[in-house]
Amino acid sequence: MITLKQLRYFESLSRHLHFGRAAGESAVSQPALSQQLQDLEAQLGTKLVERGKAGISLTDPGHDVARRAREILSAVSDLSDYARHRGRLLSGSLKLGVIPSIGPYVLPAILPELKEQFPQLELSVRESQTGNLLTALGENRIDVALLALGTTTPGFEQIALFDDPFHLLVPAKHRLGRAKSIRVNELDGERVLLLEEGHCLRDQALSLCRRVGLEPSNEFGATSLSTIVQLVSNGYGITVVPEMALPVEAHDQANVRVIRFAAPEPQRTIGLIWRETSPRKVDFVELGRLISQVCRQA
Repeated sequence: MITLKQLRYFESLSRHLHFGRAAGESAVSQPALSQQLQDLEAQLGTKLVERGKAGISLTDPGHDVARRAREILSAVSDLSDYARHRGRLLSGSLKLGVIPSIGPYVLPAILPELKEQFPQLELSVRESQTGNLLTALGENRIDVALLALGTTTPGFEQIALFDDPFHLLVPAKHRLGRAKSIRVNELDGERVLLLEEGHCLRDQALSLCRRVGLEPSNEFGATSLSTIVQLVSNGYGITVVPEMALPVEAHDQANVRVIRFAAPEPQRTIGLIWRETSPRKVDFVELGRLISQVCRQA
């Protein structure tokens, strides 16, 4: 009989394509994982993995079995969640994903509130880019993600929490440094510094810039807003910063100026997203309520 253990081990192997890393993630020895894989292949009567000089790869049936294994494991996890958390709001384990352009600015405010209001909650946090978090959600490695919402993604449910306006950050002695507000088309000819590819904040700022034909600079590859702000502070260009980041990134920065965009202000919408099959929607809605309340008071 096929076991959940076999499916878990194979699902891990299908992601890592490496026996050592899959065994480490599964907290078993490599021989034990290999044996479970062999047993699964014997049960199914088909080869799932091919070993070669360049490493391992999934066979065609292996890809299909990996997809089905993820669906089964996700359904089992949802069933367990339903049993464990029924009638107990925000209790037990909760794996929260958050993007880097939100985490440092929201978590310091919401974590103490979560601990105080829901002491039975066992929270773990994973910070990563949007694409990685959506993959982790789909593979049931996190329960819910806090990010900037985009288009609706099939298989997921989401709620909008609040809007986060963008602001312009320029060097203190910049020609725009004394402006109280600015329109996007006034940035023509400026070197706009953005985060490296993969960050949704980069994509949002790119969309903003390309409305007026601006092409951001590709000379720098920063992974954090803090690095971008330091570049701006030292005169290497200008950038676009979400409002929630200003108290941290622009605080006590004598060499930069923050300028509002003229109405209608460009902005991003912050929200929560989860698998539509999850039985914990009431938990996620309550989490969203707390996040919205804390952020409004900040």
